[in-house]
Amino acid sequence: MKNPPRTARNRWHAHNARLGEYLGKPESGWRARWYVIIFEAETRAGRLFDLTLLGAILASVLVVMLDSLPSVSGRAGTVFTVLEWLFTLLFTAEYVMRILVVRRPWRYVLSFYGVIDFISILPTWLAIFVPELAYLLDVRLLRLLRIFRILKITVYFEEAQILLRALLNARHKIFVFLGTVFIITIILGTVMYVVEGPQHGFTSIPVSMYWAVVTLTTTGFGDLVPRTPLGQFITSMTILLGYSIIAFPTGIIGAELVSTMRQSSSSPRTCTHCGTEGHDADAAFCKRCGTKLPPHPTQTAHSE
Repeated sequence: MKNPPRTARNRWHAHNARLGEYLGKPESGWRARWYVIIFEAETRAGRLFDLTLLGAILASVLVVMLDSLPSVSGRAGTVFTVLEWLFTLLFTAEYVMRILVVRRPWRYVLSFYGVIDFISILPTWLAIFVPELAYLLDVRLLRLLRIFRILKITVYFEEAQILLRALLNARHKIFVFLGTVFIITIILGTVMYVVEGPQHGFTSIPVSMYWAVVTLTTTGFGDLVPRTPLGQFITSMTILLGYSIIAFPTGIIGAELVSTMRQSSSSPRTCTHCGTEGHDADAAFCKRCGTKLPPHPTQTAHSE
């Protein structure tokens, strides 16, 4: 018996099951029908909804970008205003529908995409009641983040899941690395403040820390330059140190990525019912729904 491949459909079924359990998927009625259309994309209506929403998001982002060009907004400002309100009304209706069709609306409202959905429509409404906040209209570009939900990137592409798991596994090492860099930045900033002093632009330790960050990352804006021979020597050593520091996170994440890929390939079984992955080699039943699992490749080899 061959092990069934891990398909995008299985992963999407598992994602839908987890999402429905978390948000509270209605069991019947109009809310259940609209839930399938809005939150799931397996039906023709669901796919059409996602494609329409994707087109509206891209068009609204394009309008915001064009409206920031004085030469264009001067000629088509009224058109952009009308279009923006159409998009805002559309996204507001969608946001309200997402709240209405789930049994636990606050879980959606407080979720990452729920917050993004709210922030993407808030500036336009605020600009009506508080004109002084009109500068916040550019925050509407956050709508672009909603594309990731529509494309279901973390669901359909196993490579993205592996990368996310690798980053999660490396979080402690990354934290230690960032802490070390922060300490080095403080030390270098303090030393340069003492060596150069305010007369050369290093007016405080925080300002000198800014120089340390710019130098360690080998950016070199040139707005803060050491003048003394000792300061120039420290700068040279800091640049060399920066090259070695930049390589550290690459090695950490690379090692975790290799380890995660090995773990992923060593436990390839996927539940044929709910799509849950990552079962132990000796597991006989799905850890989520209890369905009997296909045999592990090593078990199949022994039986043959």
